[in-house]
Amino acid sequence: MVERVLYRDGLMLVLDKPAGLPVHPGPGGGITVEDYLDALRFGLRTRPHLAHRLDRDTSGCLVLGRHRKALRRLGALFRQGRVEKTYWAVVHGRPPQESGVIDLPLSKVSRDRRSWWMRPDPEGQPAVTAYRVLASDGELSWVELRPRTGRTHQLRVHLAAIGCPIVGDPVYGRPEDRGTPTMLHARAVEIPLYPNRPPVRVEAPVPDHMRPPIERLRRAAAAAGRPVPPVDAHVEPGREPVQDVADPQGREER
Repeated sequence: MVERVLYRDGLMLVLDKPAGLPVHPGPGGGITVEDYLDALRFGLRTRPHLAHRLDRDTSGCLVLGRHRKALRRLGALFRQGRVEKTYWAVVHGRPPQESGVIDLPLSKVSRDRRSWWMRPDPEGQPAVTAYRVLASDGELSWVELRPRTGRTHQLRVHLAAIGCPIVGDPVYGRPEDRGTPTMLHARAVEIPLYPNRPPVRVEAPVPDHMRPPIERLRRAAAAAGRPVPPVDAHVEPGREPVQDVADPQGREER
């Protein structure tokens, strides 16, 4: 997992989580992100802890706090909605508009603790997602998503609700996709971690299983004269992909 560290400073790490790896142990057991945390100390006495979560089948940016004080600060930023999260998805069909906002409350449906899912529910918890179509050939679309709330499975349910389920989604997707990896990627996070400094922005490169359809859609967009973003991760000028900006004991900068 060390080789998947995208960003490191005295307070946090950002990992490029692979698809298929859960962040927490589940009823079925198996390896999780938590099994790798001891290897991510980088000289500190304590191991880092997850500041949020990603679904098992979602790849990309996963934020960890390197010690308790950092975790409290990160947790507050996530709770306050100050962390900007950007996702990319490959979906079936084409959304009804080039860009828009899906405002659809959600609630949990549960048979038992091991089997549950989310569904649209007017009486459920508020859930809001902004989206933008990056490229489409009618059959598939490459979509950028910016969740304004953080409900479980929010992006997956919202896209299915507008008739554009994520390719490979095992719960909300199409039956014919069974066995296809889920094409949902946490592309970037932007975190206002340090006062009087620009937010820290980190991008995760597109995983291998999403590259073929995205390249296909990029070609379709290029043929139509439509600009599309690069698929490789961007490193901000003057910032290395992995760096330390605080002392090795992880004390906060003044």
